[in-house]
Amino acid sequence: MLRLIKHFFSGKWRIRSLFPEASMLAIRDRIASSEKKHRGEIVFAVEPSLDPREIIAGKTPREKAVEAFSNLRVWDTEENNGVLIYLLLADNDIEILADRGVHRAAGPEFFERICREIEEAYRKGDFLNGTLSGIDSVSQKLEELYPRDGRVDRNELPDRPAVL
Repeated sequence: MLRLIKHFFSGKWRIRSLFPEASMLAIRDRIASSEKKHRGEIVFAVEPSLDPREIIAGKTPREKAVEAFSNLRVWDTEENNGVLIYLLLADNDIEILADRGVHRAAGPEFFERICREIEEAYRKGDFLNGTLSGIDSVSQKLEELYPRDGRVDRNELPDRPAVL
């Protein structure tokens, strides 16, 4: 019941208060500049809450992240090098999903550590810097795995944060 109430009171207005336009632009710019250093694709998506039916059915933030990964086509990059940083605001939960190429090389522990670091910043109320730090950490791994080796930049996914 408590989860249902938290989701009921977490609307898009909450996203705008925690991530005003200036923050969204800073996130977009950080993703764009990071992608100039590697061939990977980073997507940041934030969802305010779940539908009551999803809460009653027990849908987890991880399941919603998988849906977002699919709907945003993060899996559809040429080199299987897309990474989704997903925030379900009502649950204060961060999930990072990486396409099979990145996931296999980096491992789940790497992404779990980044999630915990972002969540720690969020607990302190630092949503922008927590997000930027997470993007930087993912970017560093992508630089290692998919260096920009003179190939033409093919920005396959939007850099602007997705509000779901």
